[in-house]
Amino acid sequence: MQRNFSFSVGEIYHLYNRGVNKQPIFLNEHDRVRFLILLYLCNGSNDVHISNNNQGRALIEREYFDLDKGEPLVEIIAYCLMPNHFHLLVKEKEEGGISKFMLKLLTGYGMYFNKRNQRTGPIFEGRFKAKHVFEDSYLEYLLAYIHLNPVKIKDEEGWNGKSIPDLARAKEFLEDYRFSSYLFFLGQDRPENSIFNIEALSEEVLGEQKNLKELVKLWSDFEV
Repeated sequence: MQRNFSFSVGEIYHLYNRGVNKQPIFLNEHDRVRFLILLYLCNGSNDVHISNNNQGRALIEREYFDLDKGEPLVEIIAYCLMPNHFHLLVKEKEEGGISKFMLKLLTGYGMYFNKRNQRTGPIFEGRFKAKHVFEDSYLEYLLAYIHLNPVKIKDEEGWNGKSIPDLARAKEFLEDYRFSSYLFFLGQDRPENSIFNIEALSEEVLGEQKNLKELVKLWSDFEV
């Protein structure tokens, strides 16, 4: 499917994709950690191969986030991994940066996934999807939407029939969900914080400390 726009340096985009036939692309925690490592390593001018950085031993997880990946191709603002899809919010830093980054990321993860599961063929449903973030209100909405996406996992257990979940339960779940940037925005120190190289967003967004109630309200206002 042809996009009706071209990526431009300095602009922000919501990128996402899901598994073929809506099949899971993350089967366990190891898969999710691998994707996070690739989010960091693939966002750089250097060709970094995980298998070439062992130096005679297996690196521990946090050491991957210290490897030299070169100059970043994009500015990663937010992310979320779900069982059968992912969301990224990025800003293009150089011409062609998003395309280079996503090619490295999806190719690298696809090769890993197929080898680990002894399968062949594509794991993603066509090329990645992209939407241009054209105004501040849409950016705020996406920050809420992406960070609240994991609530859908918990929602399978039911939220007492409510369209918006119990805030206390949702907050507890999100604070235990490692595989999104929610904890980065709350200021938690994690090795994967190296994924972020935010430089040009406003202080208001950089200091994003909206409580969950405000995020849920923002989300619901857009969904209505």
